[in-house]
Amino acid sequence: MNIPLAAALVRPTLRSRAPGLLLAVAIALVAWWLGRWLPLVGGPVIGILLGIAVRNLLAPGARFTPGIAFAGKQVLQWSIIALGFGLSLDQVARTGLESLSVTLVTLTVAFVSAWALGRWLGVHDKLKVLIGVGTAICGGSAIAAVTPIIKADEHDTAFAISTIFLFNVVAVLLFPPLGHLMHLSDLGFGLWAGTAINDTSSVVAAGYSYSHAAGDYATIVKLTRATLIIPICLVLAFAVAAREKKHGAADFSLRRILPWFILWFLVASGIRTAGLLPAAILPALHAAAEFLIIVALTAIGLSANLRKMIASGARPILLGLGVWIAVAVSSLLVQLVIGRL
Repeated sequence: MNIPLAAALVRPTLRSRAPGLLLAVAIALVAWWLGRWLPLVGGPVIGILLGIAVRNLLAPGARFTPGIAFAGKQVLQWSIIALGFGLSLDQVARTGLESLSVTLVTLTVAFVSAWALGRWLGVHDKLKVLIGVGTAICGGSAIAAVTPIIKADEHDTAFAISTIFLFNVVAVLLFPPLGHLMHLSDLGFGLWAGTAINDTSSVVAAGYSYSHAAGDYATIVKLTRATLIIPICLVLAFAVAAREKKHGAADFSLRRILPWFILWFLVASGIRTAGLLPAAILPALHAAAEFLIIVALTAIGLSANLRKMIASGARPILLGLGVWIAVAVSSLLVQLVIGRL
């Protein structure tokens, strides 16, 4: 048998992917429904937790693997592109400059603290990057976007996302009373929540529980912060490319390693900004993007080996806690210095 024919026979097909993909979609539907009843937790959190439970309690067979892998990678990239249709570049530009200084400081603090604390705790590099990116930018979406670039293992991705989401839930419950205790203004709290809480749904939940004005401002700040996923992914892609080239990787290809789906995310956002889409379909696109994220994160959960996650110990959780506290405190300090509080 010649090599091209052999490769064609082992290449995943729609039929081979169907069992795993249908399993991920079925669990994601349950997670989506439960997320509507438990908005503080959210569908993505429930999806990855259900995926982990099914993977480690029922152990789906090998025939599910191609579809699960497809959902965890390709569907994930589609979800990020779909998010671009809900992000107006004009909207970001109007308020982005106001929050840029705070956002850049918290971004720097997140990466520096992740590197320093992770090194002290003995957490390996890829997990440090995932937790740092998730805390700095936009939680699970950022982790998901970076995973294929740095080639992180599934259990590292699941562990990082679970860690980030744990502190998202804590933030939703803790930030509003702390904001009232510190007598933060609506805009001050919105800026704090938008720069210090990771996941968009958690930012929205915390912001609007404080006040409507705080919720509006927090959401826009969070959207601005989310756009930083693009330069971060490009920097990481070039870093990985340089490392592969330095080590003489025979299969090195800059075209292969660049996150092209991020560029399509920009195109989608440009289409949204140009008003080329009817306003009536934007809610449907947003809902589709959210569901695709749940499907992708469910698949990541289905790929996670809980035993390996447990073997990682408490150190990654301590890393997530330390980075999250550093970001939250630095956001308040920058606002204090620039007179925003």
